[in-house]
Amino acid sequence: MSPQHIAIIPDGNRRWGKDRGGASIGHKRGTENFKKIFRAAFQDKVPYVTFWAASEDNLKRRSRKEVMFLVDLLARTIASKTFEDEMIENKISVRFIGSWNVILRDAKLDRVIHAIEKRTANFKDFHLTILFGYDGKQEMLEAIKDIARQPGRKIDLETIQHAIWTGVLPPVDLVIRTGEEDPGWCHWSAGFMMWQTAQSEFYATKTLWPDFSITEFERTLDEYSRRERRFGK
Repeated sequence: MSPQHIAIIPDGNRRWGKDRGGASIGHKRGTENFKKIFRAAFQDKVPYVTFWAASEDNLKRRSRKEVMFLVDLLARTIASKTFEDEMIENKISVRFIGSWNVILRDAKLDRVIHAIEKRTANFKDFHLTILFGYDGKQEMLEAIKDIARQPGRKIDLETIQHAIWTGVLPPVDLVIRTGEEDPGWCHWSAGFMMWQTAQSEFYATKTLWPDFSITEFERTLDEYSRRERRFGK
């Protein structure tokens, strides 16, 4: 059985670029790999792909030079006619989730994000979600605040599902994390999609994101298909 929703934590761009000219080289290569992998996923008929492009800490704590490079790289990628045409031709809806607009207040980035979301909003078969300025703990905190603002509201699983930012997405079947120094000790970051990954399968690899190949991705899907998912039973 193929996963219906894959979430990817693409760690390793900066480490990859360290000996090749700097972090910017790694981010560029990582962006190219992002395109290759989401294309492979959709070709394999995976309906939902979620990609963690930057955490809240990434945007707040890294140097302004590096953050602005990331913002420009992202804006140019999603604003390109090639990207837009590919999304429309393949009927892929694009959604951004996170606090980038509050943290960065970058009007150009906001415009290009709004534009690609609007142009692809009606597509139902494939869904590409990009988490940018995302923090799982902040997501849950904001959900609790939202529920608390409505006195008397029934608090149950459905209420929380509707309140969280990623509640518009189905549960994550498979989480892929690259760049782990010891895959046997995979660590979680910033409460990543804590609600949607409650029953997920996990794949961690030492491979840095820019080197994470389509071949390794396909092996991961093959391994997933052989697993018996017990959902805690």
